[in-house]
Amino acid sequence: MHALTYHGSYDVRVETVPDPVLQEPDDIILKITATAICGSDLHLYRGKMPELKDGDILGHEFMGVVVDSGSEIAQLKKGDKVVVPFVIACGHCFFCEKQLFAACETTNPDRGAIMNKKEIRPGAALFGYTHLYGGVPGGQAEYVRVPRANVGPIKVPDTLADERVLFLSDILPTGYQAVVNAEVGPGSSIAIFGAGPVGLMTAACARMLGVEKIFMVDHHSYRLEFARHTYDVIPINFDEVDPAEVIIENTAFRGVDATIDAIGFEAKGSALETVLTNLKLEGSSGTALRQCIAAVRRGGTVSVPGVYAGFIHGFLFGDAFDKGLVFKMGQTHVQRFLPELLGYIESGKLHPDVIISHRLPLAEAANGYKIFEKKEDGCRKVVLTP
Repeated sequence: MHALTYHGSYDVRVETVPDPVLQEPDDIILKITATAICGSDLHLYRGKMPELKDGDILGHEFMGVVVDSGSEIAQLKKGDKVVVPFVIACGHCFFCEKQLFAACETTNPDRGAIMNKKEIRPGAALFGYTHLYGGVPGGQAEYVRVPRANVGPIKVPDTLADERVLFLSDILPTGYQAVVNAEVGPGSSIAIFGAGPVGLMTAACARMLGVEKIFMVDHHSYRLEFARHTYDVIPINFDEVDPAEVIIENTAFRGVDATIDAIGFEAKGSALETVLTNLKLEGSSGTALRQCIAAVRRGGTVSVPGVYAGFIHGFLFGDAFDKGLVFKMGQTHVQRFLPELLGYIESGKLHPDVIISHRLPLAEAANGYKIFEKKEDGCRKVVLTP
């Protein structure tokens, strides 16, 4: 089969690789019908994440049709159309029983990205996302093996086009969890930092749940304009103003009820942070987090769906303490939200496919990465079809 493989920073290639085969009785083999390039994939593309090996198959947003299944598969059969969560969970461990699927302690033989050396059980394995998270081959391919397929893959109606449901695999539940963690609803105010795919899905979910005022912070004018037109956000370009100052001035000098960091560790940082990162003395930029702390009201919540790796300085913990803030963050517990979100799509309350700007065949995936990484041609989201 053909698959997109990693060969170093800014070097991904569509190559011929062996077809996947069933390895466990609860595996399925999926023929991919649609897959997408995620903002998190760009961390890998830029060489910012460790434990990648030449030839690793990338991709964790995908869906397709079941073509083979193991003897213990209970709910799915050949021909079923399914969307697969990027998190691989067993469904019955201590954490899965609490619906904390991203914390599943049985699917990842490695220890994840935790930097301290304590003996702690690892979190869940992820598709196509370094050997820190299990080294499981991803879905930017013609076929993929899906382990633990009794827990996760959700059957979707044939009447729904792939593009309408594809983002159930990651960015839609990620945006939804960000809003749920923010504990906001009708009449609330939020500020979303980052107008990429996760930020846009966060805005869509916030609007659906009745949030009254949404600030959106970015520095790509075309993304801000799309968010303003589509989700009625108040756009703020951080190259032109201090976002936290603008937000505070427009919320009776209190700040918003919650801030959402949909950027993560590759936020545009200071010159000092860039130097420290290049010297490997720092793992992440703390710019977005500092803005989130500054822009939220006392007693508010900072919700972080953006990926972080390593340590950061300038966290402003004293400010967080003084303001009495709550922080909620982490990988998305995708399986928890899928039935609910599928219902919102079926009822027309959510239209996640509106953010798609580029559609390419899998053979042009390397070009898709380049366009997405450089923000060329008004790129918001790239969908690939084998």
